[in-house]
Amino acid sequence: MDWGMKNRMAQIIKSDGKCFFLPIDHGYFLGPTSRLERPGETIKPLLSYADALFVTRGVLRNSIDPMKSKPVILRVSGGTSVIGSNLANEELTTSVEEAIRLNAMAVGMSIFVGTEYEKQTLTNLGRLVDECEKYAIPVMAVTAVGKELEKRDARYLALCSRIAAELGARVVKTYWCEDFDKVTQSCPVPIVIAGGPKCKTELEVFNFVHDGITKGAIGVNLGRNVWQHKYPVAMMKALHAVIHKKATPKEAEQIFRDMKSRAK
Repeated sequence: MDWGMKNRMAQIIKSDGKCFFLPIDHGYFLGPTSRLERPGETIKPLLSYADALFVTRGVLRNSIDPMKSKPVILRVSGGTSVIGSNLANEELTTSVEEAIRLNAMAVGMSIFVGTEYEKQTLTNLGRLVDECEKYAIPVMAVTAVGKELEKRDARYLALCSRIAAELGARVVKTYWCEDFDKVTQSCPVPIVIAGGPKCKTELEVFNFVHDGITKGAIGVNLGRNVWQHKYPVAMMKALHAVIHKKATPKEAEQIFRDMKSRAK
């Protein structure tokens, strides 16, 4: 790994080897997602606990203060919407030159293994890695499942994650699942946990994040369970403690309660 790649990776993964990515890229297929209608305002109080933002170029340019931003992971795939026929039918939508112009520390794109667009999204990843390696820009592959959430088991996610690593992704974002160590142990590059749909309780979030990190993930890329929460800053602080301070789920829950009481 050359100096530029090491330096960019060090911007998004902290010196303890852990990371907390804050994704606000949901609008690229969901439109004005609830509580993300004004993304710049939503994330303003959360930035101090985030290590990097996962964001599209449009929101980055129009909603994020360049003087107060965290390192950027630029979303570079898309082309479908939640009301379209198939979320898996993605293409590359943003060039590597654009990523350089926006000073992105990394880029991210989705792959849809097991769908009719599997080959398309995997070859997209291969082409993106080829271009990004020229400029020492890390690629984060997102093992997306579209609307088919039942696919999220260890066997499937291990398959997706390993393929992404084999094609050159420097980081893989995938979902937490039972037996998550089977996913991390078979993937030779760092794994971050996706947040997925909003959970019913705070402890549910703290539990799966803690379990995932204990079993080999380096951190999370988690959005809706934070910024759609009634107390998003309390959630950020509690999750930051799990990721960077080795807090247990119960300790994180107490941190959340303390912050929540001060916010009332």
